[in-house]
Amino acid sequence: MVRGGMRGQGMMRGPMRNIRPPFKKTFVPRHPFDITLTDNFQKTSASVLDDSALTSALLKRNQDLTPTQVEQTNLANLVTKTQLVLDNLVVAAGDFNTCQLDEVRQVGSFKKGTMLTGHNVADIVVILKTLPTNEAVEALSKKVEADLKNAMKTEVVTKGEQITITLNDKGFDISNAVARVRVLISTLHQNIKRLESDIHLDPMVMHSNLAAIRHTRWFEENAHHSSIKVLIRILKDLRNRFDAFVPLSPWMLDLLAHLAIMNNPNRQALPINLAFRRVFQLLAAGLFLPGSAGITDPCEPGHIRVHTAMSLEQQDICCMTSQTLLRVLLHGGYKHILGLEGNTSIVREMSVWNGVTVRPLQPVYEPPTDKKDGEVDDMETVETEGFAEEETE
Repeated sequence: MVRGGMRGQGMMRGPMRNIRPPFKKTFVPRHPFDITLTDNFQKTSASVLDDSALTSALLKRNQDLTPTQVEQTNLANLVTKTQLVLDNLVVAAGDFNTCQLDEVRQVGSFKKGTMLTGHNVADIVVILKTLPTNEAVEALSKKVEADLKNAMKTEVVTKGEQITITLNDKGFDISNAVARVRVLISTLHQNIKRLESDIHLDPMVMHSNLAAIRHTRWFEENAHHSSIKVLIRILKDLRNRFDAFVPLSPWMLDLLAHLAIMNNPNRQALPINLAFRRVFQLLAAGLFLPGSAGITDPCEPGHIRVHTAMSLEQQDICCMTSQTLLRVLLHGGYKHILGLEGNTSIVREMSVWNGVTVRPLQPVYEPPTDKKDGEVDDMETVETEGFAEEETE
């Protein structure tokens, strides 16, 4: 359509100008309903729950999931020795010239203080100045092994403390009978474009390991509150026990716990019982569904929503399971959710709580059958997936 209309009834002379482009639907993500941020709902005495039992159960579960002092000490000893050897290679590599180290950083759950008992694993990212070839990683692992064994000559080493080195596609592992340190190899950002698949480590792995450093730095600056660490540990345990939460990466759980505890009108940390319930309320309301604003990754450019790393089916199952568990939680079934009693069958089978029957919900997502190649659903958005480090929890 020509702005101002067409002059006369005859044929237009010259090219058409000022033609409005065809209407294009704009995707506007929405925040799901969050009662914590809403002051319009007047709370009555009947709506105020007595959460003393829930709070005690959460603290008990956290205590059960927290590594013992012996576990932490064993892992800390191996981390300290490994860090010292790697730091020495950064400062003074000596005759080792197969690769050059630029920086060594601790990352992951051990560094954040959110490690689970039984998972005695710590992560260290090594950034190389040189390109990360397979031969260079193997040579570095042998050098670290030799330096560690040389440093331990003056110590009384038991059989359980003898170290072994294992290569993998991300770097190499240093382990003994009681602990393991994963050395994750990366390189300078400007080197990643020069990597070749048949010679060097996977570029996506390099990106992921660099992202792990950003995640840990952000966590130390913004999520150091003890309640956040307690909630993260509990959410990791839920992820291990409920299949629907497996697609949630450790980074997603970190951000979800931080949101549930710190994002409120008072900007003060919510009690653990309120934050725990809020997690299920947010997920059940569609926090990680298509069309939701979700949680923006604070460590990646471009306003990436972290839940877009999940498939549409995974998002649906996560929301569906959260809705079922929220109903169980509101009727007093928190012990089954926390794993103190019962099992995970409550999301698959009908259960009764104080005379109230809770029937598990069914998925609503149906995979498209007639969508053409390259066509995008209305609720989908084309986004670049954020990077998230992988942990053992």
